[in-house]
This record gives sequence, structure tokens and C-alpha cells, in this order.
Amino acid sequence: MIPDARFLKQPRAFWADVRTISQAVGYTVRRRKGEKRGKGEIRVPSLDEIRAAYEKLDLRWDHLMNRASVPTATGTRLLDYFSFRAELLNKTVEPLLMDEPRAKRVFNQLRARLKPRCPIPMNKQKGPKRAPAYLTGIINMLVEANSGALPCNFDPRELTTVTRGGFPVRTLARRVDGAFPGAVNPIAVWEVKEYYYTTTFGSRVADGVYESLLDGMELEELREHENIEVRHYLMIDGHVTWWRDGKSYLCRIVDMLHMSYVDEVLFGYEVVERLPTIVKEWTAIARNVAK
Repeated sequence: MIPDARFLKQPRAFWADVRTISQAVGYTVRRRKGEKRGKGEIRVPSLDEIRAAYEKLDLRWDHLMNRASVPTATGTRLLDYFSFRAELLNKTVEPLLMDEPRAKRVFNQLRARLKPRCPIPMNKQKGPKRAPAYLTGIINMLVEANSGALPCNFDPRELTTVTRGGFPVRTLARRVDGAFPGAVNPIAVWEVKEYYYTTTFGSRVADGVYESLLDGMELEELREHENIEVRHYLMIDGHVTWWRDGKSYLCRIVDMLHMSYVDEVLFGYEVVERLPTIVKEWTAIARNVAK
């Protein structure tokens, strides 16, 4: 997913409203009695709900609407964003998220067709659940197949460093999951969050979202102060974990995308549909730099 241009370059106060309202009103529609877990859709708050939430929090709401509940320009933009976010997640993202059998099937199909030589890591499960890390393997195979034989660091075991004139100007705080063509002066870096076997949305999964946010903030600072661009991607999968238990974090990921902390987020099967084009863009940049 690329961000919707309507919601880019919004002031930070806009995102303060988004987060405050989302938390106070709720990210999802409550399940009806007897409805299966995970059926609730992403919520679109109304102006009355927003006003009630802000009054409960003892916050002003007159920047969003007047006393007759007529929205201001900011209020209209917020309502448009909440509608967009819900539509995107409910109608587009949810069908893209794969469960373990589907991810395994896609992985095996690609491996048979591409005959990869790139590393295919195993997951961290034990016993019968021990298997290839399907999303990571899919990503690695597609990068290798579309990179025009250029190098790629599929598992950087070092911090990402950006240099100028041979001197380091920034080193990121964390190791990323992949860097093209390498961890020093990369054109692109990415994070992979695949959870096919997790039974609850635990702190480890939540931390993964915030780690990507940290990377994005550091890369934003690099772009603003050094005029150096490093493309940043987040790729996630696991239908049960993200859709049944982690809808609020899906909302935060969409927010993060529109705050420009990631260039694109690829959800589940979208990796297969979109990543080949992205990698070819990286390859063109790398060859142009090498001239």
C-alpha cells in the first residue's frame, strides 16, 4: 500500500487528533452477542462520538466542529481519513492477510518456479510448527528474482550506516531485517513481521510496530537534515494475529504510513503483487548511482 496523497503532510496536531479519537472512541465496532471473535470491523467515529469523547477527556473540540455539529475543515479531513482507513482495512487489507496454509502454498509455488539461491530462514517455532519463515522466504525470493543479479543483504547482522565522503553521518539504533544492496548506504531497508502461530496479540508483536516507527523517525531525521533518502518498507502477515487480535495496530500502521515513517506497507499476499515492481525501482536507482 502506498499512502493516499490527501492525508500526507498533515500537521502533527492532526495525528494527535487521530490517535486521541481512536483511543477514546475505539478502533473497532464491538462484536454482537454470539458473533465470532475477529468479526468486528474498523470503526468510523461520528462527530457526536468525537465531541463526547473530548468532553469526557476535558479537551476542546471547537477546532473540529461548531456547536451545531457542522465540521470545520480539520474536522472534515479527520472524518474523511477515518472513513478511508476503515475502508482500506476492511475491504482491501483483510483479504490480503494470509493464514499459515495459504502462506505455505504461495511459498512453495514460488520456490518451485524461481528455484532460489538466496537464504530461506526457518521460523522460531519448535516441533511440528518448525518450518520456513514463509513471508521472509517469499520476500527474499522475489528480491533475488527481480534485482538484476545485484547484491542484497537478506539478513544484516550490523547496524544500518549512512556515510558521506567516507565518514558516517548516521547509524540507526536497530538492525533491520533486510537492506538493498547492503547495510552501508542502502537504497532501501525493510522490516518483516510475520506471525502465523501466535495465539494472542502480545507485547512482542506490538513492539514490532513501534520498532518500525523508531526506524522511520530516524530515517525522517536523516532525510530532513542531511537530504539523504533511504526507502523504508514494512511487510506484515498472519491473518489471525493481525486481523482477529491486532486491528488497532493495523490502524496505527496505516497512520504511520501517512505520517511518512514508512514509504509503503505490504500486507500479506500484496508482497507477491507489489514487491517485484518495487525491487526493479531499487535496481534502477542502484545502476544509475553506479554510472
